[in-house]
Amino acid sequence: MNIFQRISQGLKKTRDNFTSKLNLLLTKIDGDFFDELEELLITCDIGVETSCEITERLKKIVKEKAIKDPESVKAELKAILCEMLGEKQTLNLSGKPAVILVIGVNGAGKTTTIGKLASQLVSSGKKVIVAAADTFRAAAVEQLEIWCNRANAEIVKRPEGSDPASVVFDALHKAKDNADVLIVDTAGRLHNKKSLMEELRKIARIIKSQSEGSSVETLLVLDATTGQNAVNQAEMFSGVADVTGIVLTKLDGTAKGGIVIPISAKLKIPVKFIGVGEKISDLSPFDPADFVEALFDTNTEFEGNYDRLQSTEPEPGSQNRIQSTEQESATDSPIEEDENVTADKFEKVEKTPINLHIDGDIFHDSENDPATEELLDEISEELTENTENKPPKKKGRFSFLFEPINIGKKKNDSDSHE
Repeated sequence: MNIFQRISQGLKKTRDNFTSKLNLLLTKIDGDFFDELEELLITCDIGVETSCEITERLKKIVKEKAIKDPESVKAELKAILCEMLGEKQTLNLSGKPAVILVIGVNGAGKTTTIGKLASQLVSSGKKVIVAAADTFRAAAVEQLEIWCNRANAEIVKRPEGSDPASVVFDALHKAKDNADVLIVDTAGRLHNKKSLMEELRKIARIIKSQSEGSSVETLLVLDATTGQNAVNQAEMFSGVADVTGIVLTKLDGTAKGGIVIPISAKLKIPVKFIGVGEKISDLSPFDPADFVEALFDTNTEFEGNYDRLQSTEPEPGSQNRIQSTEQESATDSPIEEDENVTADKFEKVEKTPINLHIDGDIFHDSENDPATEELLDEISEELTENTENKPPKKKGRFSFLFEPINIGKKKNDSDSHE
């Protein structure tokens, strides 16, 4: 399974919920259709404002072109979403060193994103230095160092509790003569904490002053599973730093993939990368057209711009399984129905009598045992009386089976008269 097949699988919950309901709505194109479509878009985490905009634009197009065909309406909807997502955008790595500032809240996946991005840049022939400016979280530097070792990237670090801005300053000076790209890690911070956001603003000022002539990319890492909260994070971080791109992580396991659309449409910030796993290769450039196709089409193969990601080698053991299946298919004879099948054609099975032995020798294997017949008649008589809603007889060896069960302390006759 290649990376974009996993993305399609990750969008399965959103796609199944969206596409199945959309197909039902498309059976009749009228005023109610657009109201219900708006509700459907909102449930897919596209947001109220963006959903209203999409619905109004689609309504206008359908009216102007007098569209009645459901597939044509769906095609117009896909075109609107593609337009909102914009064109595919890549990193600007001009100048030396090009600086990439990575920001976001705790748990969004900044450290793993840095490791994956560094690995890609090193594989493309660039020398990468990583600034470990997350000096607040325990073991953050150690975790980043592990990722740098995997990616063959150099790391600049200071002891835990050091000033993050000083780490960035040292890394910038070292990267000027020794690196093509500098990636700056920052501490995870809540977007509503002013003191931490001010610290981020200080780091951004230092990068701007010390990287004249070099490109500066500020990537905001967002967790796709947070839904509409990701839009709030993007708004707050944009007010502190000049966010140039979004990295949407954990897209492979969420039903809230529609959050990409309001981020791009409302904030005009392009999604540049998507993360689909924990492996160092599980980060890929984002293509809006393929994303929309995956959202609508359950048979998307993502052939467009991702031929390089599709492996032509068969999985281990797959060829043997194919050959085995072919051999089995060749040896299997077709099953034909025979209307003249008789009992003589079936294999005879020898019947063996079963002996039941219960304490007291109640049952025996003899069919003519008088004692057995007498017991069975007695049980049958009592069962018949019980089904007729009559109290069981006081006599009989099995009458106790049909007596009612009283739970709790039985009242005395004297208590009942009090």
